[in-house]
This record gives sequence, C-alpha cells and structure tokens, in this order.
Amino acid sequence: MEQLSGLTEYLRKNYNNSVFDKALSSKEFLDIYLHGYRTIRAKILENPTYDLKIKIDDQPEEIIPKINIKFIHLSEISTLVTPLIKVNNKIREHKFPPILSPVNRYHIKNKSLFPLMKERTVVFFTLLEGETIRGIISEFSKYDVTVYLKGGIPLTILRHSVYDLRDKKGRCFLKSFQQKSKDWEKSEQFVQ
Repeated sequence: MEQLSGLTEYLRKNYNNSVFDKALSSKEFLDIYLHGYRTIRAKILENPTYDLKIKIDDQPEEIIPKINIKFIHLSEISTLVTPLIKVNNKIREHKFPPILSPVNRYHIKNKSLFPLMKERTVVFFTLLEGETIRGIISEFSKYDVTVYLKGGIPLTILRHSVYDLRDKKGRCFLKSFQQKSKDWEKSEQFVQ
C-alpha cells in the first residue's frame, strides 16, 4: 500500500486542532484579517463552530463568521508581518468573496501539505483577495495552515481563504492539479 510515512500519525495528533482554540486559551491579542480588507485587533472570547466571539479593546463584544477570516497572527509581531505580505493585483481585481460552499473552494490535499512541511519547502500562498504569503509550512490542521515567514515569524492562514499554492518553481499544489501529478509520490516521505 502506498503512503506517506508519518502522515497518519500527524493527522491523528493535529488534524482537529484549531488555531482559534490555541488563541482562546492563550488570551493574547491577535491581528485578524477579514475579507473586505478589514483588519481588527482582538482577543477571542469564545470559539463556537462557525463563528468567533471577540473583544476589541473598549468596544462591545462582537461575533464574526470564521468564513470571513483570511489569516491571523499575534498582534505583538504586527510591525514584522506587515512588510512581508505582498499583493497579487491580478487576483485582487477579481474581488473574490468568501466561498461558502466547501465543494467550491480551492482545496489542498493533506498529502501535498505534509511533504512540503517535512521537507521545509518555501511556498507561496495566494489568498482570495490577492495577498501572497511566502513561507515554510510549520503545521496544518483541517482548518488552517501555519507558516513561518522570513525570520521565522508565524502566521496562520485559514484554508478556506486560499486561492492558490505554489513552490518557488511555480509548481501548483492545489488538489485540482495534484489529482493528476501526485507530487507527494516524488517525496522522500513516500513509501510503497
């Protein structure tokens, strides 16, 4: 049977972990990037299934749908993160809204993410509103992917906000492309 060495164990330990659960327990302020080019600085108060209950400084508590969140990072590293986020204007011009139906999203197979993470491949995530995030995947779950930007700065991307994923050579790692090319079979992690 063909498989990726260590993937099953990794998914068993990490697949249902949510960055929002971690943020809730840490009680730290996050910069939360929302569709519509809105960024908020908030603490997470509750993490129900489809929404977040947040608190922004002296404002009333607010509920935001998770589908509207593109990516997050700790507020304390904001000045380091901002210059590292680039924008693909061709994608931004399309003004893609959040994709509500999971069937219509731009999926990335776990079989693609795992070798990219293990081999510390530099990748480029392009999000629905054109942000391009360059980094090395440090972990992933069913809901999100954490990457280390230049200098080891952590940032977490929500999987539903991804438009494209490529490596330095421009190789696509979206499910639609990988169904045929199966790059995970070329990985050192692949065993038969």
